[in-house]
Amino acid sequence: MDIADSLVSAPTRAWIPKHVQITRAAQDQPHTAEIIRRCEAAGVDDILLLPGDRLTGLRGDSERETYARAKSTLAVVVAPPSALKPQPIPPSADWRIDLARGCPAHCQYCYLAGSLTGPPVTRVYANLDQVLAGVGTHAGRGTVTSGTVERGHEGTTFEMSCYTDPLGIERVTGSLAAAIARVGSGEFGDDVQLRFTTKFDDVGELLTLDHRGRTRVRFSVNSTEVAHRFEGGTARMPARLTAMGAMARAGYPVGLTIAPIMPIGDWRAGYGALLDDVAATLAGVGDVDLTAEIITHRFTPASKEVLLGWYPNTRLEMDEESRTEKRSKFGGVKFVYPKATMTEMRTWFTTELERRLPGARLLYWT
Repeated sequence: MDIADSLVSAPTRAWIPKHVQITRAAQDQPHTAEIIRRCEAAGVDDILLLPGDRLTGLRGDSERETYARAKSTLAVVVAPPSALKPQPIPPSADWRIDLARGCPAHCQYCYLAGSLTGPPVTRVYANLDQVLAGVGTHAGRGTVTSGTVERGHEGTTFEMSCYTDPLGIERVTGSLAAAIARVGSGEFGDDVQLRFTTKFDDVGELLTLDHRGRTRVRFSVNSTEVAHRFEGGTARMPARLTAMGAMARAGYPVGLTIAPIMPIGDWRAGYGALLDDVAATLAGVGDVDLTAEIITHRFTPASKEVLLGWYPNTRLEMDEESRTEKRSKFGGVKFVYPKATMTEMRTWFTTELERRLPGARLLYWT
């Protein structure tokens, strides 16, 4: 059995919702039939066709119960008009397009905490044609990759994982495969590229697609200590790296999203081992196209409040007194590591990335 076959038959982590709710507006969308087919094939018994567009039964008697119910529910909805217009998303890509909002994982530092309102249910968009139309209307436009010297060869780029992990829900949605296949076919032109980041490893179906190198899959990776302690409900690091190797061998451009970096324990040894494992995984892959995006841990007052409600016993460090306050041009506040710590980590990572993975292009550090 080759690596592709093993990943098809036995992904280490595939999320299957306990409950599926389909809003009235989504029921007539063509892609909804594919979502229902996939959910039934995955063994989901509770598929509810709602009489209206309001989701029901998500709240429990406590915040923890509400969290558990929402995290086990997939809602099939129609993306509102505000979600259909691609938005700039520097420094990752030219534009953001959303296949869904919400994530089934249980990361204790969740990036979505504080940015999405209500119970953390995963909402997949049934009006997929309208969502992907933005690729066609915005091809050739943008300032991050399109027309730039450094990244112009990537074409116009579209980030699909700003508000979800699209591979994490792919088993029951099929949205990611549809997007990759349509962009690969040239439907939106030759000079566009999709991008997504994932902590999952169920890539078997994606290996068979005629992607034409127009989708870059980046695997969200971390030191073993950080991943084991804070990234619940995701594929373990060895499985993610195995999946990355399989995707690279299938001709996909691949990438590392090393995030969120945390200087805990012997962090240099931990992250050094990670980079060495990546190098071993990609050894022998011809002409691998590898990028790296490095993101340090940060939090906002709103995200801290939400995360402590979801994970009251977390050991995640969110001490404002030990951090530096950083304000956005719109007045938002986030807490980042002090300048000395940031400088130390940046110097180490840029040096070691070049030494251990000389073929990787560092796109940005933040």
